[in-house]
Amino acid sequence: MGILEKIAEIEREIARTQKNKATEYHLGLLKAKLAKYRSQLLEPTGKKGEKGEGFDVLKSGDARVALVGFPSVGKSTLLSTVTKTESECAAYEFTTLTCIPGVIEYKGANIQVSFQLVVD
Repeated sequence: MGILEKIAEIEREIARTQKNKATEYHLGLLKAKLAKYRSQLLEPTGKKGEKGEGFDVLKSGDARVALVGFPSVGKSTLLSTVTKTESECAAYEFTTLTCIPGVIEYKGANIQVSFQLVVD
């Protein structure tokens, strides 16, 4: 049973459970499970501390910015220069195959910057 089926089952259970003082605890447990499964949908699967690949980038900071562009236009160079991350840069196309997010601190706000490769 996948996460979506578990979420649907819990939502059906919540809908058919009467709401009164005796069922408050049970409904609270169901809502906690529902929140846990929904958060699992948003997080990429894998080990903790592992860098995201492709589109699987964990959210961090107050805002998110995406750099979109063709190969060899300087997205990785800009990301390495502006943030404290180190992204591989070379003279050939498709040097950076995974998305490496960085964080810019601007006026007390943390802005997450990542990039997306456009292949035409």
